[in-house]
Amino acid sequence: MKLDSRDIAILRVLSTQGRISKSALADQVNLGASACGDRLARMETAGLIAGYRAEVALRRMAPHVTVFVLAELASHQAAAFQLFEQAIERHDEITGCWALGGGYDYLLQVVTRDIDSYQSLIDDLLAQRVGLARYFTYVVTKAIKSAPPPFAILHPGAAD
Repeated sequence: MKLDSRDIAILRVLSTQGRISKSALADQVNLGASACGDRLARMETAGLIAGYRAEVALRRMAPHVTVFVLAELASHQAAAFQLFEQAIERHDEITGCWALGGGYDYLLQVVTRDIDSYQSLIDDLLAQRVGLARYFTYVVTKAIKSAPPPFAILHPGAAD
């Protein structure tokens, strides 16, 4: 899908103001409401906009711990990767998982109640024999930055 500067402007606004009304969005990107709505629908249909959700301040909601885990599999055959990825999908506390190139196979983001519940998750994965050979745990002590994508860098022709 080819994007122009107006499409990027819509995405930029939505990435920080997901609850904005369509008319306010149209005003911010200098488009008529109908034209803006058409562009929005086109990007949603194309799968460019994957969804809308709230950014929840977990620290105000409940005690929790965020852990990043570097995971290394015992085997590097396709079936081993599939088995591991299917197991990851079954655990809600694993909120992010990325396949990596390089020395480790996966980076996992885990959000759970405490370190004990994190360790129970790891023990469960090991007991399931999903191919996890080694893992390295990194506990988040403070969130520093969480930002929308750098649209001007990713699509320099559409910078405002």
